[in-house]
Amino acid sequence: MNSIRIGAILIISFVLIAGLSIPLTVSPSSFFEFPYIKGLGQTIRILFYHVPLAWNSVVGFLMALFFSVRFLQTKQFTFDIRLQASAELGYLFCFLATVTGSFWAKIAWGSFWNWDPRETSIVALLLIYGAFFLLRSSIDNLEQRGKVSAIYAIIAGISAPFFIFVLPRITRSLHPGSVGDEAGAIPIVQLQMTGSMRIVFFASLIGFMLFFLWIWKQRVRILHLEHSLQQRSKQ
Repeated sequence: MNSIRIGAILIISFVLIAGLSIPLTVSPSSFFEFPYIKGLGQTIRILFYHVPLAWNSVVGFLMALFFSVRFLQTKQFTFDIRLQASAELGYLFCFLATVTGSFWAKIAWGSFWNWDPRETSIVALLLIYGAFFLLRSSIDNLEQRGKVSAIYAIIAGISAPFFIFVLPRITRSLHPGSVGDEAGAIPIVQLQMTGSMRIVFFASLIGFMLFFLWIWKQRVRILHLEHSLQQRSKQ
């Protein structure tokens, strides 16, 4: 547990320092230079935080899907607890990805919100999982709540990658990686990273995944304690 936490802190600290301090140049001639990408400029640095947050939101939702299946198979409440922790963290990271994406949009496109397909798909996910938490909190019976939550999380988990990765890439959008040639759109081929940029980017993915795992373990432990206290109070 401590090794995961320490690893996350060290890697994310490295990403913060390197991601903000390494200069951008039009034609990088040194390993310690990032490419200047027309249309993004200094805002490209947000890539090191925005993408890992979005990636971990999908990881959380897919973990919720997995533990939903395991709960339906075994009826063990430990999987229901892990389902809840996964969905909560997926939602948290999805919200943070939305916030960082909004700041990126403000700098790149002049507005915090543009109803771009990717922005709209993220809102759809937030609404879907917001409804999941409301539904879950409305059911008192543990077994029934677990079954209903599991079925809902399976359906929602299947749709999560589509909303985040597929839909924005098959629709006309301002976002990098979109199809079409709308004003402000930046084709994905222009986002080629240099060696140092790849190192910082993948370090960020690893660091934030370790951070996600550490928080997830803490949340599972807390939920287990809450469940045990509730069971004792009923005896």
